Amino acid sequence: MVAAQRPTPEQAQQMLQSNPALVQQLRQRIMTSGMTPDQIRARLRAEGYPENLLDAYLPGSTGTDSAATSDDVFSAVRELGIADSTDIDLLQCGVSVDSLMAADSTTLGMPMMGSFSSDSGMKMPQDSSLRGMYGRNVPLPGGRSPAQPSGMTGNDNGSSTGADSARTQQRLMLARAACRARGDSLRRPDVRARALRDSGFAIFGLDVFRRNSTQFNANAGGPVDAGYKIGPGDRLVLVLTGDVEESYTLDVTRDGFIVIPQVGQIFVNNVTLGQLEDILYTRLGRVYSGVKRGTGATTHFSVTPAKLRSNLIYVIGDVMRPGSYNVSSTGTLFTALMAAGGPTNNGSLRSIRVMRNGKVVEQMDAYDYLINGDASHDVRLQNGDIVFVPVHLARVRIAGEVVRPFTYEVKPTETLADALRFAGGFRETASRRRVQIERIVAPSDRTDGRDRVTTDVTSDAFVTGTGPAVPIQPGDVIHVFPVTTRIRNRVYVRGDVNTPGTFGLSPNMKLSDVIRLAGGLKSDAYLGEVLISRLQSDSTRSQLRAVLKDTTGAVVDDIPLHEDDEIRIFSSTEFRPTRYVAINGAVRHSGRFPYREGMTVRDLVLLAGGLEQSAFLDDARIARLPDSRDGNRTANEFSIPLDSSYLFERGPDGKYLGPPGLPATKGPSPEVTLKPYDNVLVLRQPNWDLQRTVAVAGEVKFPGRYTLVDKNEKVEDVIKRAGGLTPEAYANGVTFYRTRNGIGRIGIELPDVLKNPKDRDNLLLQDGDSIYIPRYTSVVRVQGAVNSPVAVTYVPGRDLNYYIRAAGGPSRKADIGRAYVTQPNGKVDARSGRFLIPDYIPKPKPGSVVFVPDKDPADKGIDPLALFGALSGALSSLVAIAVALRK
Repeated sequence: MVAAQRPTPEQAQQMLQSNPALVQQLRQRIMTSGMTPDQIRARLRAEGYPENLLDAYLPGSTGTDSAATSDDVFSAVRELGIADSTDIDLLQCGVSVDSLMAADSTTLGMPMMGSFSSDSGMKMPQDSSLRGMYGRNVPLPGGRSPAQPSGMTGNDNGSSTGADSARTQQRLMLARAACRARGDSLRRPDVRARALRDSGFAIFGLDVFRRNSTQFNANAGGPVDAGYKIGPGDRLVLVLTGDVEESYTLDVTRDGFIVIPQVGQIFVNNVTLGQLEDILYTRLGRVYSGVKRGTGATTHFSVTPAKLRSNLIYVIGDVMRPGSYNVSSTGTLFTALMAAGGPTNNGSLRSIRVMRNGKVVEQMDAYDYLINGDASHDVRLQNGDIVFVPVHLARVRIAGEVVRPFTYEVKPTETLADALRFAGGFRETASRRRVQIERIVAPSDRTDGRDRVTTDVTSDAFVTGTGPAVPIQPGDVIHVFPVTTRIRNRVYVRGDVNTPGTFGLSPNMKLSDVIRLAGGLKSDAYLGEVLISRLQSDSTRSQLRAVLKDTTGAVVDDIPLHEDDEIRIFSSTEFRPTRYVAINGAVRHSGRFPYREGMTVRDLVLLAGGLEQSAFLDDARIARLPDSRDGNRTANEFSIPLDSSYLFERGPDGKYLGPPGLPATKGPSPEVTLKPYDNVLVLRQPNWDLQRTVAVAGEVKFPGRYTLVDKNEKVEDVIKRAGGLTPEAYANGVTFYRTRNGIGRIGIELPDVLKNPKDRDNLLLQDGDSIYIPRYTSVVRVQGAVNSPVAVTYVPGRDLNYYIRAAGGPSRKADIGRAYVTQPNGKVDARSGRFLIPDYIPKPKPGSVVFVPDKDPADKGIDPLALFGALSGALSSLVAIAVALRK
């Protein structure tokens, strides 16, 4: 899947280089940083980067929008303080920060109405980023979301143009992969914490213009109001009804006239629809006598615009895309701003001007529209109008417990109360005791180390409204603090009550009162003592206690409660040890079971799944704790009677369905009541067992699975029962296998067993044994560290060394001294050294396997130098002794 792909560095570089919107956004960050090109180069040189690293993004650069953007560029931008780490993560991901912020209007539980301010070091909230990257409609570079069809890009007037579909789809896949490749860092807890700290950094109002899905255009095909002024390029429709049924399509000429058949030419330029209606009453009434005002009219008319002209509007100043735009003649100031992408981070929202014929005809404060919904100053534009967005006024940031924590633009006369009103007022969680203002000291008043000061504003106006009319200054940071997290006036009840929890402390409340509020005591509550932990003034706790009269909650000495008291009521069950009884022996599920008052042996047998088929039903044994521990006594054991009624597996007629066994006493016997910690042992019937079988296969006359008829039956007996060996049988190659206890293959000499039943290899058989007698084979297999592992024809009398030579001899890594033979009957035979006589070398039999192991890497062998040294020393000693004897 595309979402799981991680792009290679080459793919990421290709995505960045082919993304003009991303490069342009990075260039915008650098150009609005406030630093001159020389300052940027000097800073790069000081940080150890090439001084021309960012030249492609500087003012006056001849670089194209496909300028290379590498990790060094992003790192340098971060080091210079042009953008923070969060913004860099998004840039490297290939996502437009502004578009990303507009993808979701909810951030950290607050409406998000703002954008990113790189020149002031402001950071965007992160939750929106995360949802933008992993949620629906992720805005991609160029203002397109994944929901937009591949190959379609938005242009200024909202239409779409086709592009190379395959190339666009490839860029989309790379962008998605890059987002997910870097998404983990954006979801880290420390990044989310940073977003909380940066509350209020976004600039209020700019996100309205960044939302690409909002066209904000007037409906060019819908009705218009009576104040609409007609002009060249409009098309009107005149409809006559009544005595005359006619309709006319009337185009407004360049000179501002319309021509109505039989009526003539009418000048309508700059005439409103309402004024045109008055004119038509006069002109139409001259031709059609039924056209008149009032109830006596017999001919009626209506005139509506069928097509509206476009006005050429100029949007300049601090806007995202300054230039000329064709907007509908019904378009307003906001329509033009939307077309131009709205103000930049440095643009103003409070003094946007409309200039016509060199004069300011309207000045709009966008806050009236955004905060109060007042669009009275959103004037309709005319052809040739200029919309000018100046640099923003003073800004203050409001962070903390307000409805909209953002950075706001304020006018010189506006106060703290106005700023808090812009922010939507206080939240319910706001502490209205004080508001703190961090202020940048005026340049004339600054001293060394005193560039910023903090002022706390306290006023009763915070309680009743948005605050006092305290003057604010550019760059102020207003902090609204939350109420304390500590919850007061409560007590805690834990333990053996029906509804434990937290309860409000009322005046003169006592222990019995809160027990009643907690639903009362449970039936097993411990009455002896209730513990009360009380918080002292120095944050330590003291221990109080009380005694309960009964389970109604009445207290002997009813203690008055204090704030934050913790009350613990115990249960008698907490102090009771876990009592049990145990059963083992001939039962299905041995083990311990919880003890219950009145429990009998029959009850315990039922809990254990009943008796096994081998159970001895005459009696059972019980080991019980002694009353006295004198004489190292640990238990008293006694027998109890069992009977046939303990066999629960019976048919409809009451007949026992299990295998036969020793006869049992008919029941029921008297029930035996158990005591705590009793250990019951159910005995097994002596010599009881089910049928045991042995498999005989291979070269016997009647192979099959034979049931042992006697516990003393041996190998020779079962082979006789199988009809003996066939003429093709190879007795020396017998495979005798025992599954019980995981023993496996056992080597036996079957020819000796068949000759002499008293031979030691004539083993007693056990359930699950198997005997396999193969046909005769005349080869010996040679395996392991030989040059050519093969099967060699058996030669009578030849030993181990012969067969190793027949397989090409030992390899260089062979340990010939540890070679061994696995005889056909499973016995293993190895060479051994003998004193003063030749070493024993085994002789393989037909069907045997010779194996030569590899040398052990840990076995270094004999060091020739050490051996030579030892021999030299011994020889020197012998020579010395011989010389001494001759003397």
